[in-house]
Parts: sequence; C-alpha cells; structure tokens
Amino acid sequence: MAKPFLLEIGTEEIPDWMIPPALEGLRDLFERFLREHQLAGEVVWVDGTPRRLVLRAEGLPLRQKDSVETVSGPPVAAGEQARDGFARKLGVEASALVRIETPKGEYYAYRRRVRGRSTIELLSEALPKLILDIPFPKTMYWTGKTGPRFIRPIRWLVALLGARVVPFELAGVRSGAYSSGHRRLGRKRIRVTIAGYEPELEKNYVLVSAARRKERIRQGVSALLEGRGLRLKTDEELLERLAWLTEYPTPILGDFDAGYLSLPEEVLVTVMRHHQKYFSVIDAEGRLAPHFVAVMNLDADAQGHIRAGNERVLRARFNDARFFWEFDQHKRLADRLADLAHVTFHQELGTYLDKAHRMAGLVAAFGGSEEARRAALLAKCDLTTGMVGEFPELQGIVGGLYARAQGEPEAVAQAIYEHYRPAGIDDAIPATPEGRLVALADKLDTLREAFRIGLVPTGSKDPFALRRAAQGVVRILVEGDLAFPLDELVAGDATLREFLLERARYYFRDVRGFAYDEVNAVLAAGVGTLPDVARRLEALRRVRSTDNFEAIAASFKRIKNILRQAGWAGAGEIEPARLEAAEEAALYARFLEIRELVEARRRERDYEPALEAIASLRPQVDSFFDHVLVNAPEPEVRANRLALLARLLEEFSSIADFSEIVTAKS
Repeated sequence: MAKPFLLEIGTEEIPDWMIPPALEGLRDLFERFLREHQLAGEVVWVDGTPRRLVLRAEGLPLRQKDSVETVSGPPVAAGEQARDGFARKLGVEASALVRIETPKGEYYAYRRRVRGRSTIELLSEALPKLILDIPFPKTMYWTGKTGPRFIRPIRWLVALLGARVVPFELAGVRSGAYSSGHRRLGRKRIRVTIAGYEPELEKNYVLVSAARRKERIRQGVSALLEGRGLRLKTDEELLERLAWLTEYPTPILGDFDAGYLSLPEEVLVTVMRHHQKYFSVIDAEGRLAPHFVAVMNLDADAQGHIRAGNERVLRARFNDARFFWEFDQHKRLADRLADLAHVTFHQELGTYLDKAHRMAGLVAAFGGSEEARRAALLAKCDLTTGMVGEFPELQGIVGGLYARAQGEPEAVAQAIYEHYRPAGIDDAIPATPEGRLVALADKLDTLREAFRIGLVPTGSKDPFALRRAAQGVVRILVEGDLAFPLDELVAGDATLREFLLERARYYFRDVRGFAYDEVNAVLAAGVGTLPDVARRLEALRRVRSTDNFEAIAASFKRIKNILRQAGWAGAGEIEPARLEAAEEAALYARFLEIRELVEARRRERDYEPALEAIASLRPQVDSFFDHVLVNAPEPEVRANRLALLARLLEEFSSIADFSEIVTAKS
C-alpha cells in the first residue's frame, strides 16, 4: 500500500534569497534517497516560508521490494577446497553455490534473497543527514562546536509517513506531528496531519505556499488602490522577495511629503525598494505619486502604528537622500576624476582612475565619439559621491543624473547612466550608441584584467561576477550589432576567448532558443564577429525546415568521416580529366556553378540563399554516393575523388559546418 510523506523543517528565520535554492536542494536529495533505496514514489511539492522548509511526496511503499544479492567467491580454477571454504564462510552448503561467468573467467557465487527493509526505518536513518546536506551558502553551529551545522537553528521537525511519525532526532529535536504557527499570531504547537497540514497552518496565520502569499499581496494592493487613481509600479522581483520574507503578508498604504518628488525618481524608488522593501506607486499619467505600499508580516494594522512607523523611517531616508543630492552638487563630476586615484579597483589591478583611463582607451579603439570617450572617463566618478556611498545601488545612475544636472552633453549623461547595463538576463542593453560602447569597455576591461592575473571563475565560484560581465559583452555585441572581431576583443587571450564563447553558446541556446547543434555548426565554421554568428544562425534555422537540408547535412557528415578515415591531409587539387563517372562530373559541375553564388552571398552576409544553394547539391551528392566508389583501387582516381569531397566540405562550411547538424541518420 502506498502512502504520502510529509517533512517540515522548522527553523529560525532563513534569509529570503536562500530559500528557493534550498528547497530545490531538498527535492534533489529526497529524490536521490528514493532512487538509492529503490523506492517508488515522487516528490510532488516543495515550498516554505522564512521559518520552515516543506516537502511532500506521494506513492511511497511501506517497505522495499525483496531483492536477490549475488555474493562472488573464488574462481572455479581455485578448486573445491576454495569453494568449500567460501561456502563455510557464508554458512551454506557447497551445493547451494552457482557458477557465473565474469570478464575474468568462471567464478563461484551465492545468490541469496534479501528482504526489503521498511520505508519508515530507511527514512529514520536517512533524514538527519539528508536535512544537514541541504545546500546553503553558509551554515552555523547552534548547539556547540561539536554539534551539527545548518543555516539557522532547527526548532521543530514534522515527519509523517501516512498517519505514522517517522522517528528520528537531530540536534536534540525529536521529530513528531507538531508544527508551529505564526510567531505572533498563531499557536506555538499545532498537531498536523498530511491531509490537513496547509489548512491547519492557515488557521494559525501561516500560508505555506509562496504562490498564495504573492497572490495575497497582489489582492491586498488592489484593494488598497482601488478607486484612488493610483497603481503599483510593477516590480516582480520585489514581490518575489516579500513572499519569502513573510508568512502572512498584508499590504498597507503609506504617504510621504510631495515635496520629496523634487528629487529624481530613480533616487526615490531606489530608497523605497532597496532599503525599505516598499513598492512605489504611480498616478494615472505614470508619474511617481507621494505614496508607497509596505508589506507587513501581520494580519492588520488597526491603529495605524505600523504605517506611521514606516512613514517615519522613509522620511528619514529621503532626508538623507536630499542632503547627499544637494551636497554632492558642490563638486562637479569631472572634478572628481582625480579622486578615483584613492578608490581601489583591485589590489593587483590598481585604482578606478587606472580603470577609467583604460575604458576611455578602449572606447577610442572602438571608434567611439568624443562624447563616448568622455563618458568612459567620467563613468566611475560617482563612486566618490556621498549618494553612492549611502545608496550603492545607484552607481552609474547617480553619475548620469549628476552629469545631466551639471550641463554635460546629453549623450555623455545617458551613457554614464546606463553603462552598468545589462545588469541581468532580463535587463535591456544600453539604448544609445555611446552607452553601448562605454558598457562594453567597462565589462571587457574587467574581464581582460581579471584573466590577465588569473582570476578565472571555477565551478560555482565567481566572486567578481565575471560570467555576468561576459554575458553582458555578448548581449551588447549581438543586440547592439557591434561587429568587433572576437579575437581582437580578447587581445590574444585564448582562455578569455573560450570563456566568451561559452557565454555566447549559452546566450544563443538558452536565451535566443537556437538548437544546440545549430550553434555548434555555426561556431565550428568560424566566429569572426558575434553579430555575424547571429545572422548565420537565423539563416540556418530558416533553411533547416527545407526539403534538402537534413539529407545534405547527413551527406556532409559522411564526407567528413570518409576524409578522416582516409587520413586526408588536404593536399592535392581536383583534376577534371580524372573525373571518370558521370555522377562525379555532375557533382563537380554543380559545385562550380554554385560556388560563386555562395561566395557572393556570403560576402554580402545574405546567408539564407547561400545555405539554400548548398542544400540544393543534394541530388548530385546522393547520386555520387549511390554510383561512385570513393576508395577506388587506382590511387590517382581515389585521390581525385577525395580532393573533390574535401573541396566541397571546405568551400561550403564557411557559413555553418553541416556535419555538426544532428539528423535522423546520425
């Protein structure tokens, strides 16, 4: 009989950003447990709150199936004495042994039936270690140096297989059927069942589902703003974070003095979002309104004390922002350049002043305008301002705002403002040509310098966010259509080149949705510039659905294998006079016919008709392989045919290497 299983790990508050990966780690660990013990069942749900991690599985059997275990003994060649000794060791008669064939020869063996263990016994043994193996960036002791480590102290454990408690102990905490409600609103000790787990906790002001907590926030905000001509400034990332910070979220609407709206919107929103975790509110025209939405971990604020407290804290933060905005204006951004000599970029790579000059040099090498070069020189100057010192999330943005306020050209101000973009895969690249060049120079300089001193990311470790910088470089080059040769960008660093190519593979596959073999085929034909790679990929994807494509790709793979098996070194020219069969002459004639067309289209980067022309070789290639013996007995004829195939492969693999395409015949 199959039973459901429930595990709840109750803790002190876990940092919000650590909860989702921990839940996925818990899922993986439990699925591995099921596989290793050959237990049926599946994990159907993982979820949690700041104070609990929860897993539910269905279909677990009450015990393992019985199995047959084979115990290997001595080789048959060792004789009966060795056989009898092996039998005595196992406590069985020699007649109970069998002979089995192995790669080393024939051996004696004993097959015995192993009774499956009870699932509850297996869980009792495995769960303590499984829980402690949940991945966290860091862990802590809470029972002493010899005790276990976890992200936060464990306070209770629920482990139920059907109606039965799975007994085990971890750090002095015994498992049971008792959970705990909301820290302030719920009961401290709640008896739960698997079927009634969520409803019982909801009665005690805990919504275990993060999705339900997000929906409660959405509905609460809608009710607060209904009929007021206001709407929330969309912020899915903040919504996600607030869902993992609360167990029973309730939004409240607060106000601030409209006089603060004289500050730039970016400053106000950053203060509300990053420092107070408040949503911003906009009016019907999309302008920032003097209101905010906070989310409390309670059911109500009947007296308005929480709202008043939030308004008071926000007022103080806005006063700080106003002070820094006004104070920083006393010194022009351009006059702060020398101050960067006192801000360390990296102990082995010098100061931000050094970086600023390198960035300006790169922008000049890219052919950037005077405005782009000036923006590159001033882009890091806001690191010396009080505003960025207090609100580091505003790096770049503050520099752009100050540049605009101080009369710098708009192109300079905008390039500084957006030079950290894209900050992530969902962020857009800079909108202006100057911004793209400055952002590219910033990221490329960081990568070049880091790789120069050996700071190459390994495994999951990437303390300088070099993968993100490389992804930004790829996106700016492709989406900004910046045709800079990759080999020139990496300045001869082969490791950096491969690192950028790996990011490019990820971008084209996982972001742009190209098939992995399409990406392999285009990159195998040569890189050149990444915008050119993108154009070839787009053409390849369109041509792939045509009738001849799969067949010609399979033929190119066959050609490659033939040349490899023949040890073809690329020597030798095609001698038309030695083309004996009509089919090879027809293939050669068609090759000459389309070669110039393909080359002309390739020079114009008009890749789709070029690929279609290559695919149109299919009839001649098929006929060649059907009627012509490549490995002819005459050495001269064989060499001539290999030369013909080699020229086909060489001439028509400059856009995409067709042999990399996975076909039905592969």
